Amino acid sequence: MSGKSITPCLWFDNKAEEAAKFYTSIFKDSQIGNISRYGKEGYEIHGQKEGTVLTVDFELNGQPFTALNGGPAFSFNEAVSFQVFCETQDEIDYYWNKFTTNGGQESQCGWVKDKFGLSWQIVPTILPELMRDVTRAGKVMAMFLKMKKLDIEKLKEAAHEPETII
Repeated sequence: MSGKSITPCLWFDNKAEEAAKFYTSIFKDSQIGNISRYGKEGYEIHGQKEGTVLTVDFELNGQPFTALNGGPAFSFNEAVSFQVFCETQDEIDYYWNKFTTNGGQESQCGWVKDKFGLSWQIVPTILPELMRDVTRAGKVMAMFLKMKKLDIEKLKEAAHEPETII
């Protein structure tokens, strides 16, 4: 075992560089690294013009990623998503707005799909704590299942609602 980190490789249809620029514009501690290009070798297999971007290495908050221009064979679905944990409602609003602009789509329970079809979960850091307490978890879950973008104050209020006795 080499002990090296795991790097997600995201498959795009000729939008790898655009996607890397988009993602690094959203996350403050981010950068684009090496960009590799298709050569004339293998054209009969990959069909890409020489000089076209093959991969873009980039980092988001210190997490390495690779964006690959692999063609139209595969696309993203909700089976894989990335969680962005947020301390404040302002952070949640910031990421939510960035991912939903220019073709992104809101979903339920803090999930959003960006303009490339990649799914993100915009999660308040307090949510796992609220869900850990079995007496509060049901009320918190009932609240966030009604939401698209998660609202920290409403989740806290749900967690502290008194039990109804029948």
